[in-house]
Amino acid sequence: MAPTASPSCPRDTLKFGVCLDLLGLINQNLGDPPSSSCCALLEGLAELEAAICLCTAIKANVLGNSLDVPVTLSLLVSACNKTVPPGFQCA
Repeated sequence: MAPTASPSCPRDTLKFGVCLDLLGLINQNLGDPPSSSCCALLEGLAELEAAICLCTAIKANVLGNSLDVPVTLSLLVSACNKTVPPGFQCA
């Protein structure tokens, strides 16, 4: 039986640095619908792929220092009208 490949981000993780702008919008304007190139990057991705991309960006420190990974991931994903898949954790 062949080993299964672990899921990975199909996009360039460095591009997710634009999500930092979305974090600023979320922190200042809770409840306002975001309009961001971060959400455009997530467009067309399955929720698992979106979570993996953002998780990779957060862990690669593309989005900045000292971020609470689960909280940041949840904020970004939900701001773009997606959800973190049940049981998903940044590995």
